Amino acid sequence: MGFPKISFRIVENRSCPLYEYGDSFNLTGIAIPISSNSENTFVTTAIVNYPLGKHTCKILNGDLAKIIIQYERGDKVPVCMISCSGCTGSIKLEHTLDDKVQISGGDQQLSNEIGSILHVLSDFAFFKNIDEKNMSKVVGFFKLIKHQKGDIIIRKGDPGGNFYIIVSGSVNVLNNAGIIISTLGRGDVFGEMSLICNDTVNATIQVVEPTSILQIDQHNFRKILDRYPSIQLFFSRLMAERLKISNQIRAEDLSSGMIGNLSEIPPEALFQTLNANSKTGILTITGLSNGTARFSFRQGSLIKAKYDKHMGDSAFYEVLKESTGRFRFTPGIPPEDFEIPEVGFFMKLLMEGMRKLDEGRSKKAN
Repeated sequence: MGFPKISFRIVENRSCPLYEYGDSFNLTGIAIPISSNSENTFVTTAIVNYPLGKHTCKILNGDLAKIIIQYERGDKVPVCMISCSGCTGSIKLEHTLDDKVQISGGDQQLSNEIGSILHVLSDFAFFKNIDEKNMSKVVGFFKLIKHQKGDIIIRKGDPGGNFYIIVSGSVNVLNNAGIIISTLGRGDVFGEMSLICNDTVNATIQVVEPTSILQIDQHNFRKILDRYPSIQLFFSRLMAERLKISNQIRAEDLSSGMIGNLSEIPPEALFQTLNANSKTGILTITGLSNGTARFSFRQGSLIKAKYDKHMGDSAFYEVLKESTGRFRFTPGIPPEDFEIPEVGFFMKLLMEGMRKLDEGRSKKAN
């Protein structure tokens, strides 16, 4: 029996440690004779070609091999499947025959559907500062999903983990009682706060009309932040707007000094608030597990950080782990501190800190 070459492409990635959204795998089957005395007795084995430079996954290899067995006995090849269920993450694969899938990790040719809307996306605020030669690469990390009226995209209290951009149509933002807080349309984004802060979703998003949305998972989101600094600037501005709208901490309170507890506002939200409001001053946090931490900010940029034996970015990462303590923000810094270089770009520091926090939690869970 002959076997076609079947290509599988990753269309959903949930913390897979080996592969990325868009990676493709070619699967073929060959019949091997199991007895030299018989020409009619064969065993079928699967050959999987992995993306260039990527390691082989035994779990995925076994899952894909099952497809050949299904095909041999006449079963229909499934359109999608979930694999790597025994690993720390999972992926969703979509198949085509004759190797029609070509996307790999955001760096190869986009699908026709997404490629056809590139000229539209270039006008969106998120993509505004990305030059034309990198545009298709960035968009390649997203997947395009179509939703119907009434669909719930994310629900308040659900785990975060994805960032969304509305390409066409509109959605409503709902509170606990199902009351519409606001409506988002073409070019608007949502999901970024729960993704960046590793927090649960803080509002329900329901589709108003047939809507197309670009979606990216946390792993690929971090990759494009690292590769394209202009996107980091977009999120800095976006968080400033979000904080202003939600009025989580009033700007006038920050101007006169601020006192509070980490149990009420976690470290990442506290740091974001100071950064988003371009505050200059010293943040002191007492009652931490290893004593007192001090951070100096200049126009929202972190320029000094000290906690226990840690300095700079290391101190910043360590304080993100804390959940109890009392903080005070005092406006103003010494004149000589105005010339001190930044510890690092704030958004990159925050994303790296949240990644380390995730890794720490995973190790404890295991």
